[in-house]
Amino acid sequence: MTSNTLRIGKEVIDDEATALTIIANQLGDSFEKAVRILSEVEEVGRVVVSGMGKSGFIGMKISATFASIGIPSFYLHPAEAVHGDLGRFTKHDIALLLSNSGETQEVVELLPFLKRVEAPIISLTAHCDSTLARHSTVTLALGKHREAGPLGLAPTTSTTAMLALGDALAMAALDIKGLSEEEFAGFHPAGSLGRSLLSVSEIMRRDEEICVVSSDTLCSDVLHQITDTRGRPGAAVVVNDDGELEGIFTDGDLRRCLGTSQSFLSEPVHKHMGRNPKAIPPETLVKEATAMMNEKRIDQLIVIDKHRKPLGLIDIQDAVSVRMR
Repeated sequence: MTSNTLRIGKEVIDDEATALTIIANQLGDSFEKAVRILSEVEEVGRVVVSGMGKSGFIGMKISATFASIGIPSFYLHPAEAVHGDLGRFTKHDIALLLSNSGETQEVVELLPFLKRVEAPIISLTAHCDSTLARHSTVTLALGKHREAGPLGLAPTTSTTAMLALGDALAMAALDIKGLSEEEFAGFHPAGSLGRSLLSVSEIMRRDEEICVVSSDTLCSDVLHQITDTRGRPGAAVVVNDDGELEGIFTDGDLRRCLGTSQSFLSEPVHKHMGRNPKAIPPETLVKEATAMMNEKRIDQLIVIDKHRKPLGLIDIQDAVSVRMR
């Protein structure tokens, strides 16, 4: 049983991979035209993706991919569309319709409305002579491929092909738009990439969340101020009489002092602080700040302005779990 199970698994993947290779080799003018239409969608327009059944699930993912690269998009269920949801569609939108047969009733029923508002229609279908294909502005032909699996009936190869072609459209449109990493991250603020491409000014601890003390403050008072600071920063930023950065007093400094003598509590913090602390400007990217902390094996970085006056503090934990300020 095990060997047969593995054989089927490999055959399914091989069959789908073969179909994708064939489709890739057949891409031509129609693909370029479709990408051009998608990349030129008006600022007020959206890519409206629709498909029924398994094609609908693929359409949802394709729509999400377009949205993730800054091309406004949403999925419209074709059955709900003809029962009132066509009002979501505007004359500025582009229709991306998915139907392997090109004859799916619920999808075909959208065509008269789309024609009436003169919306561009891009279709993904296996049959170039289908109703959907004949009424589309651009048809991307998947070709006729046997569905993978023992029965050859369940949507497998066809849905994989639609997904891959949808990804290809989105990525080619992204290239034309020239989306930068920073712009992409703006659409993914909660993801690891989004976090890394934020600037430290967007996530740093500031105002009442940082402990700033003068250099002549007694260490005992510094400890109390750190404890009373919101968020427990674990360090105090030390400044001179002009408010310029002079040093930092961290948990590590405290441990070293406790290891020698507790008399330090009655001494000014400048005698025990770390001098020349690592500081960065507010426009520094989080990924750069994280790399610096890892390289220097430190837990905090002080954010300063051009006059070396502290603006905030970023802790290694802030970089890992970003909170927008």
